[in-house]
Amino acid sequence: MDLTPTIFALSSAPGRAGVAVVRVSGPQAGPAIDALAPPRPKERMAALRRIRDPESGEVLDEALVLWLAAPKTETGEDMAELHLHGGSAIVRGVLAVLGRRPGCRLAEPGEFARRAFENGRIDLAQIEGLADLIEAETEAQRRQAVAQMGGALSALYEAWRKELLAATALVESAIDFSDEADVASDAFARARAGVEALRATIATHLDDDNRGEILREGFRVVLAGPPNVGKSSLLNALAKRDAAIVSEEAGTTRDVIEVRLDLDGLPVIVADTAGIREALGAIEEEGIRRTLAHARDADLVVWLSDATAPGTFSPPELGETVLPVTNKIDLNPAGAPAGNKLGISAKTGAGLDALTRRLAEMARDRIGVSDSPAITRARYRTHLNACLSALNAFMSGGQADIELRAEDLRQAVHALGRITGRVDVEDVLGEIFGRFCIGK
Repeated sequence: MDLTPTIFALSSAPGRAGVAVVRVSGPQAGPAIDALAPPRPKERMAALRRIRDPESGEVLDEALVLWLAAPKTETGEDMAELHLHGGSAIVRGVLAVLGRRPGCRLAEPGEFARRAFENGRIDLAQIEGLADLIEAETEAQRRQAVAQMGGALSALYEAWRKELLAATALVESAIDFSDEADVASDAFARARAGVEALRATIATHLDDDNRGEILREGFRVVLAGPPNVGKSSLLNALAKRDAAIVSEEAGTTRDVIEVRLDLDGLPVIVADTAGIREALGAIEEEGIRRTLAHARDADLVVWLSDATAPGTFSPPELGETVLPVTNKIDLNPAGAPAGNKLGISAKTGAGLDALTRRLAEMARDRIGVSDSPAITRARYRTHLNACLSALNAFMSGGQADIELRAEDLRQAVHALGRITGRVDVEDVLGEIFGRFCIGK
């Protein structure tokens, strides 16, 4: 008898809606449907059923019911879905009835996805792609997440892993035939040739200027400049809402305020910061410190100057990626910059279209356009660097210490395997799956 708990959860958004989807996965999924909504529908065919409380016979709802038999399901287990009317009382009632079923319990965060992984339906990189797809806010983020969820990264890393396993087999054979010098030397040389080519490929993959992570997390833009230059007004104009307090009093902005924008399908995070000047107090000094810290971590700093008070220059602490922009050109048209330099009025909206186009262009140049899969998480980069370090150790050693070289390759294979979950991943499972909602 299968003692695996059957899990259930609301998989659609909580609150009142047109339709609410309750998912059930595990060995008791079929019996649960038999009890709540008999007769059980034909496999993979939606059927209209009355949902009843088996104990009282009370009708809870009239809903569509789906029955999905293992193993060709999302979790690899028997599954059922109840497409209910989306009233909160209906959902509460159905979940309560399911909770009274023997062997059934409410799912934990990410438990459906975790069972899919444990049953070989999806690997860790694909699961994290699914998480990114759920969080995607722009078209570019969606495309990257769909590719990762579809296995683009997994296929790339698994191909490298197989190449390393082939090289490992050659080194192991060289150890086995160490008494035959010609055979051992030939096998070791072939392994080195394969590793050298793969080492260069992985190094190129890592040298990507973090484009995948920036696309996933957002291109960070910091608005900086002297007090009262219009940074908060510009933030509100870009966000098209009152995200920041605007005042003529200098030093109003003390903390960093961020808004997320979708510019031509690219995620851009714009941060309003405290004005940079000689601080007049401890609080303003802390605000300026935070401004400089955000500027150093940003992908781009927009240095805002005042057309009515020209002559302010960005401090060197802001870094090299600085876009100078002149604000308040409505008050002093003569102070507007010439050529292709940007002049705007956050108050009237003049020049804002040109500024947003420039921001989108700079974000696109930074993120890049490529059909090849990109590294999307720091976890992948850590394991890839560990793999590359092991390959460097392999190439720096010789056949005299061939047992150590075999260990170098095993470490490289291990590092790649940790990305997709091929080996020893228990320590990262909780962190990954815990980010999902209950019904996923």
